[in-house]
Amino acid sequence: MGANNGKQSGSEGKGSSSISSDLSSSTDQTSTKAPKNAATSEDSDLSMRTLSTPSPALILPPRSSPGMLNGSSTSSSTFGTETIAMVHTPPTSLTHPQRSLRQPRDLQGAPIDILPDHAFLQIFTHLPTNQLCRCARVCRRWYNLAWDPRLWRTIRLMGDVLHVDRALRVLTRRLCQDTPNVCLTLETVVVSGCRRLTDRGLYTVAQCCPELRHLEVAGCYNVSNEAVFEVVSRCPNLEHLDVSGCSKVTCISLTRDVSIKLSPLHGQQISIRYLDMTDCFALEDEGLHTIAAHCTQLTHLYLRRCVRLTDEGLRFLVIYCPSVRELSVSDCRFISDFGLREIAKLEGRLRYLSIAHCGRITDVGVRYIAKYCNRLRYLNARGCEGLTDHGIEHLAKNCLKLKSLDIGKCPLVSDAGLEQLALNSFNLKRLSLKSCESITGRGLQVVAANCFDLQLLNVQDCDVPLEALRFVKRHCKRCVIEHTNPAFF
Repeated sequence: MGANNGKQSGSEGKGSSSISSDLSSSTDQTSTKAPKNAATSEDSDLSMRTLSTPSPALILPPRSSPGMLNGSSTSSSTFGTETIAMVHTPPTSLTHPQRSLRQPRDLQGAPIDILPDHAFLQIFTHLPTNQLCRCARVCRRWYNLAWDPRLWRTIRLMGDVLHVDRALRVLTRRLCQDTPNVCLTLETVVVSGCRRLTDRGLYTVAQCCPELRHLEVAGCYNVSNEAVFEVVSRCPNLEHLDVSGCSKVTCISLTRDVSIKLSPLHGQQISIRYLDMTDCFALEDEGLHTIAAHCTQLTHLYLRRCVRLTDEGLRFLVIYCPSVRELSVSDCRFISDFGLREIAKLEGRLRYLSIAHCGRITDVGVRYIAKYCNRLRYLNARGCEGLTDHGIEHLAKNCLKLKSLDIGKCPLVSDAGLEQLALNSFNLKRLSLKSCESITGRGLQVVAANCFDLQLLNVQDCDVPLEALRFVKRHCKRCVIEHTNPAFF
């Protein structure tokens, strides 16, 4: 439908006449146009009356008079300067407007009208949620196509000022139109960065989306344990959960009512495999114990900057979750060599390990990892100042499949460790030596002469001569060198 049809729908349908075409606070827009004093509490439901065929659009409403709030002829409403999810009737323009015989042929409809439905659907699959809602307001044909169930496997909302609780309620209500109270198509919900998300929004998702498999609420610090428990209990197929930055979340578990109904092995009912709890500062060993006991199928677990965790929590993790392949405990300052000894019990299943800035880790703990986790591909030990050439030697001789190694800010690692690494780790592709004070050009030349597949080398703040950098460039032609030498380019 072209511009002409857009005008028709605006003049014929009351629902679309009062809706702004500027979605300045939607998911693909910046928040520079957002109101400065956005409300933080959910207001009375002024615009949530379900029409026969509702269609939400996530917009920043234009200036409106107070009389418009309760008017029955408008489909958009503004409570103060708050951004909310709008409900409006579908466009009333014809699916295929009749061409006027008096108009020139080039003015009898836009060229886009000739596209078949499957082409439109293919285009719509690339649009974010807010833009898809805008397309539903163009004409009746676009409305029907935009609400095709195949396009609504994912809801993606972003923005500090977006009233995400109400947006989720409107969207799920529309998606539940054919199957009352249940949305069987929605599998992914991404609302990361929506700081106004509260437990109410998650309760809506939990109640309406039983087929949910992927949920991201990163940075939504108003979310609490109770709402997360509700989602986990009502969405048995949930596999991917990102609650990073949710400081109120201290545990992942089923609700008490669900736990009572299940057997003592009810932890197996939680299907979560990917869990990101980065920056969940309140997480403690007891919480990790509960998580491990309930989420026994975990394969990816990220606990970056969970500063209260200790070696005891890692012991619980290894007992209940033997399938962990990727683990990050970076910046957990209480993790020591004893914790690495527990992690080493994962043996050949472990592929990814980050222990960056864990100052209590030394060669002893790295030796455990090197001995038992011989299929390790990635190791981040940046800032582990107790690591020396001996630890690097154990890694090089046992972890022959190592592809990525970060040992930046390890002042005790020298050229001797790099020589052992170069003579054994032929699959190495990424190596970071940032701020390694003992590294010289000789070590770099040995690495370049043996690791031909090297793709990234970080030697920032390292005292290496210009000749060594040129030597690396000649032998590893595909290698990107990150450096601080102004003479090398």
